[in-house]
Amino acid sequence: MTADLGKTPASLRILVFGYGNPSRQDDGLGPALAAAFETMDLPGVMVDSNYQLTVEDAATVAEYDAVVFADAATEGPEPFSFEPIVPKSNPSFSTHSVQPNAVMSLAKDLFDAKTAGFVLAIRGYAFEPFVSELTERAGQNLRQAIEFLSAAIRAGRLRTGR
Repeated sequence: MTADLGKTPASLRILVFGYGNPSRQDDGLGPALAAAFETMDLPGVMVDSNYQLTVEDAATVAEYDAVVFADAATEGPEPFSFEPIVPKSNPSFSTHSVQPNAVMSLAKDLFDAKTAGFVLAIRGYAFEPFVSELTERAGQNLRQAIEFLSAAIRAGRLRTGR
């Protein structure tokens, strides 16, 4: 399934948001993807990174045509999954950490955002505290996720599903 946002690649405003804790081994996959996208020259693409998502991120998300939330996955398909976000009405969250669908719901409800949202869940394997290097397998998954997402952005399409 393809999400065609009806614009040329250069006119899309896309946010790549990597989150996770780089000091917990493979939990740093989201920030590592964000760091890789920081070095690319992709028109219309902005990058953000943090340890977790917060309610304040809804205001940022509302400014874009599309947002891709990149995070480590403790289980699921290898090397990654890429799925659209369906905003929930009345999402549950705490003020400390929220899920991508809650951020999208807040953006829609508070700012009337029409942002298309996606989750890029990159498979990780080890989440030991105070280890800042990715495992070899997670690094391979990261490289494939970077290749997939950069190609989708360059083509002006975000693919949902693999």
